[in-house]
Order: sequence, then structure tokens, then C-alpha cells
Amino acid sequence: MLTPKFASMISGLLLVSTAIATPLSSPGNHQKRAIPRSSVPPTMAPYDRADYVYDPEKEESGFDRRTARTFDSDAGASHTTKRSPTDLERRYDGWEATPICNKESFGGKADYNQVNELMDTLLMQNGKPEVGAGPKKCAMAGCKNGNSIWFCNDPTTIADIERASNQSLLWGPYRPNLYFGVRPRIPESLLIGLLWAKVEDYQSVQHNFRHTCEQHEGMAGYGWERYDPRHGGVQTIHDAGNQIDITTSFFKETGEGSGDRGGNWGVRIKGVPRADAQEDLKSTVVFYASTEGQGLNNRLEVKNVDELQGGGFDGDVVLKGENLGLGEYKIVVKGDEGTENKHPSVTHPSGSEKDLGKTLVKSSTVPEDAIWQTKPILFAMLKEQIDEYVEKYTKENPPPPFQLYTIKSEAGSGNVHFVQKVFEGAFEFDVLFSSSAAESELASSDLSKGISEIVKTFDTRFDSIFKPAAPFNSGKYLDFSKSLFSNLLGGIGYFHGNSRVDRSYAPEYEEDNEGFWEEAAEARARADVKLEGPNELFTSIPSRPFFPRGFLWDEGFHLMPVVDWDIDLTLQIVKSWFALIDEDGWIGREQILGAEARSKVPEEFQVQYPHYANPPTLFFILSAFVDKLTETAPSSKDAEYSPQLLDKEVATSYLKELYPLLKRHYNWFRKTQQGDISSYDRKAVNTKEGYRWRGRTPRHILTSGLDDYPRAQPPHPGELHVDAISWVGLMATSLQKIGLFLNEKEDVEKYTKQLTGIRSNIADLHWSEKDGVFCDATIDEFEENSLVCHKGYISLFPFMLGLLDPADDGNKIAKILATIGNKEELWSEHGIRSLSIADEAYGTDENYWRSPVWINMNYLIVSRLLALAQDPTAGSDNQKTATKLYTDLRINLVETVYKSWKETGFAWEQYNPETGAGQRTQHFTGWTSMIVKILGMPDLSKGSAKVRDEL
Repeated sequence: MLTPKFASMISGLLLVSTAIATPLSSPGNHQKRAIPRSSVPPTMAPYDRADYVYDPEKEESGFDRRTARTFDSDAGASHTTKRSPTDLERRYDGWEATPICNKESFGGKADYNQVNELMDTLLMQNGKPEVGAGPKKCAMAGCKNGNSIWFCNDPTTIADIERASNQSLLWGPYRPNLYFGVRPRIPESLLIGLLWAKVEDYQSVQHNFRHTCEQHEGMAGYGWERYDPRHGGVQTIHDAGNQIDITTSFFKETGEGSGDRGGNWGVRIKGVPRADAQEDLKSTVVFYASTEGQGLNNRLEVKNVDELQGGGFDGDVVLKGENLGLGEYKIVVKGDEGTENKHPSVTHPSGSEKDLGKTLVKSSTVPEDAIWQTKPILFAMLKEQIDEYVEKYTKENPPPPFQLYTIKSEAGSGNVHFVQKVFEGAFEFDVLFSSSAAESELASSDLSKGISEIVKTFDTRFDSIFKPAAPFNSGKYLDFSKSLFSNLLGGIGYFHGNSRVDRSYAPEYEEDNEGFWEEAAEARARADVKLEGPNELFTSIPSRPFFPRGFLWDEGFHLMPVVDWDIDLTLQIVKSWFALIDEDGWIGREQILGAEARSKVPEEFQVQYPHYANPPTLFFILSAFVDKLTETAPSSKDAEYSPQLLDKEVATSYLKELYPLLKRHYNWFRKTQQGDISSYDRKAVNTKEGYRWRGRTPRHILTSGLDDYPRAQPPHPGELHVDAISWVGLMATSLQKIGLFLNEKEDVEKYTKQLTGIRSNIADLHWSEKDGVFCDATIDEFEENSLVCHKGYISLFPFMLGLLDPADDGNKIAKILATIGNKEELWSEHGIRSLSIADEAYGTDENYWRSPVWINMNYLIVSRLLALAQDPTAGSDNQKTATKLYTDLRINLVETVYKSWKETGFAWEQYNPETGAGQRTQHFTGWTSMIVKILGMPDLSKGSAKVRDEL
């Protein structure tokens, strides 16, 4: 009999499913839908990708139409030609373009943006291209006027390395906002995901369908136990609410014979009922594949639709597709053969219509802008089937929940395909993706072998790089460390879409007047915010459930462990970030790309402002890269992960490519965050090196990264922020080092001079002898310079960023060490507090950066203490103090994060300085994962030993 809860469930499904504005269409009822002009990337506007169809009459000898490949008749090499400008970046950043359609020549390397713009211009002038074959190692797009655009492969080593790396890193779980979501690093391509739920009753199912990572779903922990972006890994999701543990074992086959389209991959999905569940627990699992974009060369369909019988498929479900960047491919969702899977038996009359021992498939076409809304789409399909059941069997006699919550099989073509299985008890099935460019298709036996090999190779490599040092050399810390690092890597994602930007450049944004924050707020309210892009970003993220997007100041910390593991991966991420830089040098501090990303962000925080800076932590990574280049040459075993270290010429090419962008960002920061020294009575050797963050309000400086950390009150346009000048010092130090490596003598001289001025002004403008720390400066009511000291992380920035000389600044360092180690100030048994316990603002208001222990700041502190302990120029007293503080702090930090992880199953955003409990955002495996490097730092409890600088 229908209960009120059952009626409520149907109503709830209706509410969720109506989130999709446009009705779904079933297979065989498709209509070609024009892409709204506003959603077309600028580079795509003049033409439709469906027009990229090869004309056989234009083909010449040596041209493979299916794979769009030209052959080098001498060397036998082949190079994939991109059929759409939007795909050029994926494999051919280093191509040369010589267009002659418009009788002009543009020789030399062109980045993909330039090539796209050029293609658009030529296509608008000359019409749509016809593609023909070109000479050796070249691809040609023929123009209507008979001329041609030639794209010729650049045979330099850097291009070869990038192509090889793109091959092994093309695919991955690059949708980290999902419990399991796979996609390639290609825009408008293939999206893969997984949903599941317990189906034991009517009322809880809609709330228990898992898909996106969420904080409120009562998970007992989830994440990657082992994961390497080049090979794959094993993830377990402890779903207490659904009483089941889900394991996703992901493997990539990208070696010899895998072709030039990213190779094959597979995932084994396994479910085991938890201890509190019945052995015959009923679970439903839904795998899906969807395609973004439109056109004849972007399709996906169920290939073996003729095997659909009795409401489902007895064996495998085979999907075949094609994409401009991926070529042709096949996805096989395996059946029960070779497994011990069980399925519920249905005594209800509906059981004769739909056998739950079969695999159910629903294909549909949905609006392109709704593709990412997977759960509402699925719920709409479930609601459709529920309505049919209720109409047929009445509300008083519905099918059991595990039958009711199923899709109606309608397999065919479409842009979204759901594959549903219903299990009783434990289960296991494979999903296998095979590229037509590979020599052979992936089999389940290959997946089994690959999963086993991933675990072994990961463990071996991890032990050689991050093995915990005493006193943490027991097995429990090793597993803990592997988990945190794997989840840092597992948080790497690929994002594509437009973003909201305010380029009004209102004069109020200069923040030059008293009360400037009110004027700036009014300017923001009237600004004409526009969508820019689309852009793409390859990046790690702070937290899968809460911050599943790129943050500029987080990323440098994220990459500190990654650069030790895989330099090439690290440099690709850095390059991806700097590809976002505008002509002035600005990079948006938070990358909210596309509607899916915006769905996780309140509207008032979505807009990015080109005068807002952020701590430039990526300079840490480039400085570390140069350090590694000057160390002992790596062994050949690093070839896959660090080819740049094996070839200094390649490394130099990379740095030369990035160096101008680094300088542009540095100059932009200095200009937009400039502080005022000369207008006030301030004594400083240098009149230029003073800085303050824009975006200031009485309660926050979000742009500083330390949102609510107390500052001068009220805000004043004459403020100078000690953390801002310290970050400029870090950039100058890094650029000086890179310039020296590249033999840019004039630049080195310039940055050396600027760095000298920065260090002088840090002392002249920010040091408080009375307080023994560095402080912000402001202008008081008498229009005089005044230091405002809130002891905490801000006070330590010159120390943390290595801007103090151990010999010359010994007295200042001694006072800073005393503050760090003072239990009445910053020291706690769980790490260094963000704010002094003696400060009147301690623990007040939001209490975000006003007491908690943050691992990224503590990492900088413990690293600097280690360097000081190892430096004989620091003086014996400071060395001794630093050694003691380093040893105790390292232990406190590790034990705090480990115990909380053990108790809760998660790493956390911050830690309570009194109890050590993890708090605020869970699954914060971004910079909290830096504990992995702290675990691997040397044990100095028995004396110091010379090691390299951790930064």
C-alpha cells in the first residue's frame, strides 16, 4: 500500500528532475539543436565543427582519412592532424604555422591561441576549409581560393616530450568533484561518471544517490589509497549511509602499442556490504557516458542494441563513439560472466516486464548546457518509469524499491547514456575503454594485471621519494602518507568553460581615498560583469567536496610534494596556470570555469577582478625546478616523470617559454599592489618597495589568502602590508635565480637590485623592535606612520619566505624564534597558531585565520627552521634553538594530522590549536597533504645533518 513517505518520494524526485529546463528526447527522436551563439567559443564562431568533414576527392597518397594522419615517407613517422582549432593545444603546442591563404606569411612557432585566431581570420575571409594532404611531417588545410594553411611538426625535443606526456596524462579521474569521474584533457569531449544508492526502502533512495562529493553525506571516509596520474590507482569509498564500501580501481594502458590517442583505460567497480548491512543488501549502480559538443565527429551510441531483450542486456553493453580529439573508441560495460554477482528476484507482477538480472540502458539527448546535471537527468528518467508503474499498478501496489528505481531501457544514439545494474550483496563489474588507435582492445585480464602492477610500482617509487623518517618509520605512518599523497594527486582535474570577470577598471578600484572600501563596493554593484573564455585549466584542487576548482595561491603549495614525484606533470600544471595570464599580467585568483563550477560558488563570490592579486606561490615551484636542475643528474628511472632533468636543453626551452610570463606577472603585481611611501613621513632607504593588497574591507583581505586575519582599523590607503612585500621578495628571488640559469645578465642585475631594496624596506618599514616581529604599517589619526602588530603568521612572512640573512639578521631571527616557541604566543601542542593567543582578536568572529593551525604555513615554518638548523652561519644559539623547535614542531604536526585522519577518515582544512581536532572543510587533501614532506624530513633529535633546502 502507498505510504505518505512514498508519495513524498515521488514529489521529491519531481522537484529534482525539473532542474533540467528542456525536455529529454529518446533514441530515434533526435533533432539537431543549434548551439547558442553565446555558448560558442570565440575561436569557433565563424564555422561549425560539423563542417570539418574530409572530402575523399581531395585526398592524396599517404593520407589516412579515418585518423586524419599524414606520414613521413622517409622515417615512417606519423603525426595526428587536428581537425578543429580548439584541439590544437592538446598535442601540438609546438607546431609551426605558415599560412598563405591571404598571401601573407607568419613564420615561426605560434601558440594555439595565435593559430586559432589565425584560422578564424582566414576562414572568415576564405570560407570553410577542405582538408588535403601535405608533404613530409606536415598537414594542410586547403582554402577555397586554392591556397593553403600548412601545419608542420616542430621536431624539437621539447615538442616530443610534450606529446609523450600528453599521451600518458590525457585520461584520468579529472572530474574530482565526483566520487568517480573520468574525462580526457580535451574540451567538449567525453564525460564518464558513476552513481549508486541503497534501494531497500522507498523514502531514502533519492537522498542516498551518490554522485558529487559532498560533506553532508555521512561518509566514513573516501579517497585514493594508491594513485599515480600516469598509470591509475585504487580508491575506496566507505559509504556508511548506503551501508556499502565501493572500490574503483582505475588503470591506464599508455605504453608501446597504445597508439597516439591516449591509449586504453579501464575501471573495476566493486561493492562490499559493510558490517552493519544485511548480506543481501540491495544496491543499484549507474554508470554513464556523455558527450559534450555537437557535430558529425562527436557521437556516441549503443552498438549492440540488437541484443536488448526482456528489458535489458544479458551480457556486455557496448558503446561506440568518435570525437575530434579522441578519434574512434569503444566502451564496454561488462556483464556477469566470470563474477559471483547476484541480483534481486522480483515477485511483483512488474518483474515479468523487467528482469533485474539484466543490465538496463537508457540513451537520450539532452540540452548541451545541461549535460553536467547528471543526477537531475537520471531522476527525470526514474520519475518517468515510476509514473508508468503507478499508472499501471496503482499507488497502493507499487513495485519494490529496487524495481521501482530503475530506468526503462531505450538504447540507441544520444549524448547521454545510462547503464544501470541492480545487485544483491557484494558485486563487481568492469568498464573498459579502448581507443581505435591502439593495437589491441583492453580486456578484463589486462585490467587485473594492471591494477596489481600499479600498487607495486607506486609503493616502490613512494618509498624511494617520500619514505617517512624517524620517529615515523612504522607502517601506520607509511600508509597514512601514501593516502594523503595519493589524494593530492587524485584531486588533479581538467576544467573548461567561461568565467565571470569585471573589466570595468573603475577608478574606485584604486582604493586611494579614505573610506575606499565603500566606494569600491558601489563600483562593484554597478559593474557590467561579462563572461570571458572559454578557458581551460589543468590543476589540483584544495578539496573535492567543497573547493573542486583551481585556486592560485593554493596551487604552489599543492605542487611542492608533486614536484618531487613528477616534474613533468608539475610543469604542465604550472604552464596551464600561466596560459591564463592576460596581456597585463593578471591571473584570476579563483578559476570558476563553466556552469558546473559556478554551481558550487555563491554568486557574490563568482566574479574575478583584474586588480585583485593573490600570493604567487607558483614561484616556489619554478625556483625548486631550477634547484633540481643544478643538483646531481637524475638516473634514467626518472625519464618518464622528469625528462627535463635528463635534458638541460629541454629544461632551458621550458624556462625560456615561461620566463616572459613570470616577468609580466611580477610587473603586474608590483604595479597594481603598489603602496605609498613618499606621501607620508616614512623613513626607508628605498622609496618604491612598499605594497598593500587591493580588495581590502574592514573585516577581510581575501586577496591576501589570510581572509580575516586582523589588520589596521580602520583601513587606510596609506597602509603597507608586510606579507605583500614578502611575496614580492619571493618573486624577485625566483626571477633572479631563473635569470641566472638562463644567463639573462641584465635581468639578474635588475632583480638583485630590487631584492636588495625589498629586504631593506622590510626592515625599515615593518620591523618592530619592541614587539620583536614584523608588522603591517598604517597612518594614524595624526597622519603619521604607525606599526600595527598582530603577532601570528603575518608577522613571520619575511622569515618564512627566506628573506632574512641568517648571519646579518641574527638578532631579528632570535626574537622571531622566541615568539614561535612561546606557549603564551604562537606555540601549541598541535602546531603554530595563526594568531597569538595574547591578541585581543584571538578566536573571535569567523575565527578562520585567528587561532587555527594551518599546515601550509606550518610547512613554511618547519622548513625554515630546518634550513636554519643546518646553516653554520646562523650562529650556534640560533641553530640550537631552531633544531629544538624543528624537532618538536615536526612531531606535533604529524601526530595532529595523523590522529585526526585515523579518527575521522579525512584530512582537514585546519586544526584546532587546543584539541588538535580537524575542522571546517573535510577531505582537504590540498595543502594539508604537505604533511607528506614533513614526514620525510630528517630526524634531528640526535643532531643535525646537512640536507638540501626543502623549498
